[in-house]
Amino acid sequence: MANNPTVADPFKSKSVTDEEVDAAVDAVLADLATESFPLAKGWTIDLVETIRTNTTAAEALKTDKPAWKRNMVRTAILLAHPVKG
Repeated sequence: MANNPTVADPFKSKSVTDEEVDAAVDAVLADLATESFPLAKGWTIDLVETIRTNTTAAEALKTDKPAWKRNMVRTAILLAHPVKG
């Protein structure tokens, strides 16, 4: 695994599940102010920072296209750098 992994790295190795990524997406869609989110056992992610730094996801959240929002937020989460702790 990379020195500065993205969520996609533990996702590929099954350390983060599809359901856990979906829960993070749901958290963003329910409350845009969610910061520290427990992604998986030992992994957390700052959802506010994740969306702030991914302009495509931030723009998607402003639309009335639910599937587009969900897909772009999911992509942003998979590209984010989680913290292991």
